[in-house]
Amino acid sequence: MAFSPITLFAALLHLYIGWRVLPGLAAWPLAQAGFGAFLVASAIVMPMGLHSRRSKKKRPVLTWASLLFMGAFSSLFVLTLLRDVLLLAAALLLLVAPQAFAIEALRVASAAAVPLAAGVATVWGFLNARRTAAIVAVDVPIRDLPAALHGFTIAQITDVHIGATIQRDYLSAIVAKVNRLDADMVAVTGDLVDGSVLELAQHVAPLAGLTSRHGTYFVTGNHEYYSGATAWVAELRRLGVQVLMNEHVMLRHGGAAVLLAGVADYGAHHFEPSQRSDPAAAMAGAPHDAGVKLLLAHQPRSAAAAAAAGFDLQLSGHTHGGQFLPWNFFVRLQQPFTAGLHRLKNLWVYTSRGTGYWGPPKRFGAPSEITRLRLVPA
Repeated sequence: MAFSPITLFAALLHLYIGWRVLPGLAAWPLAQAGFGAFLVASAIVMPMGLHSRRSKKKRPVLTWASLLFMGAFSSLFVLTLLRDVLLLAAALLLLVAPQAFAIEALRVASAAAVPLAAGVATVWGFLNARRTAAIVAVDVPIRDLPAALHGFTIAQITDVHIGATIQRDYLSAIVAKVNRLDADMVAVTGDLVDGSVLELAQHVAPLAGLTSRHGTYFVTGNHEYYSGATAWVAELRRLGVQVLMNEHVMLRHGGAAVLLAGVADYGAHHFEPSQRSDPAAAMAGAPHDAGVKLLLAHQPRSAAAAAAAGFDLQLSGHTHGGQFLPWNFFVRLQQPFTAGLHRLKNLWVYTSRGTGYWGPPKRFGAPSEITRLRLVPA
């Protein structure tokens, strides 16, 4: 592995954890040595895996190891920072109350807590990430909803991220679970893949097995643009999935109509200027008899334009609900909504936590989901 800034940065962060935590484990020499060895292995394997993923020669075992270490490192780093904040607060408290507690005991106990808590979070997060996503049922109240559309159901999957660690069997289990919902339509709201059609076509093929009354509809996410969006749009259409690129279709359902629109990813224009995300353009020319106007948009921050265009409901993903603590607290710095059903003026926005995961196979505090949305009268 060639030296790179990533290698140096990873080494420095691991040194920080070792410097702050290892002395507190002196009472348990085997644990101290084991944790030290873990930090060394992590500092080496993490950047090796990142370089391997970018090279033409794929090393699946190294990729898996790198991502597992990355998930553990994230928790270790955050917990080490929190421990330092705790110890600083304790030291300040002792300035005003010298006999309040023994700070050395706190140092030892908190040092032991860091790897233990990180280990629990990593194992629990791995099991959550690798299981098939649970069904989350959501009722969306729509004003003046035609009787024919009462109970209209949408199965939403998003952010599956088929790639290095999520492949054919993982997607097949999702498809089987979605099909058991017997939904009126299926929405796939972007970030389906992390890789090229040449690499991943066989692993995406199960998507052709999705069934519903009105079919499966897809909009691009930012990762489609990283992976070759034009080729993926063609491949999904070959599989029988209808891709909506700033356009709409009308679904006739029991004498009523659903205007279903989809936009390209919010940042699509950075990759393909002609595909600038535009909810108003997606509705242009639509008939006026729609009982509900539904928009598929990968990122929640499309909501302001969707509300202005007159949509009733927007389905999004992108955020992963933060995927694992504490990153869910930072999503709001970029997106207006992190997860769940929210109101923006006359628009409902549902943001899924995602059906797969990205990067480390870890979900902690933000479980994956397959969403069953049902339209009900307000």
